[in-house]
Amino acid sequence: MAAGLDPAARPDPFPSTYAPLPSRLTAIRGATILTATGQQIDRGVIVFVDGKIVAVGGAETVIPEGATLVDGTGKWVTPGIIDAHSHLGVYPSPGVPSRSDGNEGIDPVTANVWAEHSIWPQDPGFNRARAGGVTTLQILPGSANLFGGRSVTVRNVPSVTMQGMKFPGAPYGLKMACGENPKRVYGNRSRAPATAMGNVAGYRRAWIDAADYGRRWDDYRAKIAKGERADPPKRDLGLDTLVGVLRGEILVQNHCYRADEMAVMIDVAREFGYRITMFHHASEAYKVGALLAKEGICFATWADWQGFKMEAYDGIEANAAIAFRAGACTVIHSDDAIMTQRLNQEVAIAMAAGNRIGLKITEAEAIAWITINPAKAMGIDGQTGSLVAGKRADVVLWSANPFSVYAQADKVFIDGALVYDRRDPRYQPKSDFELGQPGEGAFHP
Repeated sequence: MAAGLDPAARPDPFPSTYAPLPSRLTAIRGATILTATGQQIDRGVIVFVDGKIVAVGGAETVIPEGATLVDGTGKWVTPGIIDAHSHLGVYPSPGVPSRSDGNEGIDPVTANVWAEHSIWPQDPGFNRARAGGVTTLQILPGSANLFGGRSVTVRNVPSVTMQGMKFPGAPYGLKMACGENPKRVYGNRSRAPATAMGNVAGYRRAWIDAADYGRRWDDYRAKIAKGERADPPKRDLGLDTLVGVLRGEILVQNHCYRADEMAVMIDVAREFGYRITMFHHASEAYKVGALLAKEGICFATWADWQGFKMEAYDGIEANAAIAFRAGACTVIHSDDAIMTQRLNQEVAIAMAAGNRIGLKITEAEAIAWITINPAKAMGIDGQTGSLVAGKRADVVLWSANPFSVYAQADKVFIDGALVYDRRDPRYQPKSDFELGQPGEGAFHP
């Protein structure tokens, strides 16, 4: 059979070429460290070398000879921020129609498209996000469709190609959308949903088709394994993705605002034997926090985007905090090229809203909302998201408490390499696009 016809032959046909930038043995000492494991270490020490964290502890932690020492006195250290819902690169700056590549608005089911094929690595937004401490992002298609396509996880490093940013081995996500967006986009177009019940019928029809497609490929492979002659099914790129979900290889990232619709989506997932990894936006997560906790589903939201459309009408500032205290895996995301630069402040707003109503959320707990929890929802928590020996050295040194409006990222490390330094222009990268603008300088690592 011709190469590329069997979807199992090359599950990742656009492989990552990411290579960490050069790093050196580094120790930050004297800072307050939030590990994202629930621990706060005052006057702590973190040591990393060869791209990995080797030690995190108190002032007594041994610093190897020859380490580059960074004085963290009066400063704070956190894991690199992870934005679990970004459209950087697919809706880049400048925001012109010729670069609006996030929604393939041709059909309610576009599971065949992959966000990585729209990413423009020269988007200046990546540099702005890095200056805000963001080290990893999940880039998603938009939410016009019931099935919008595959997401991809990227390392926030300067690169000429998408492959040079792609997080090696990170699982793909499938963007799904419920609610207002998919039912309002297509009007009266054939096979397009116009109601909430039409949305659900569309999901179910697609999953039935996917299950049948998967069975046909399984039957074909079984015959070939026995030495029998068989013709392969015609390959369908969209059904390849849906079958990947049914087999647990691709994670479902589900745009969904309302509590009642999240409950319906959970039932659809149960009907067809897949699981939802995370609900995105989830303005009413506070109403179903216990359900999300029971089902092991994360939710990603903002602190104070409420009421801008009907399905967000019942959003409240304490949404994240209430669902968190109910046991749900809580994530703060951006969905915005500006907010991604200040996700630490967005967490601060959500945490403060919860504490005003007596939930007593600590900084050591809240930092998980933009670090280890999004890493979990993206299937990369074994590699990044917390300051633990053996994990990637994705580290941010903040000028002050990161939940202060005055805090700025002083230094940002990705795989132990210094990729941003607020005081050193050599580590303030400019994309090729920016370099073409008057007065811009070059990046000299």
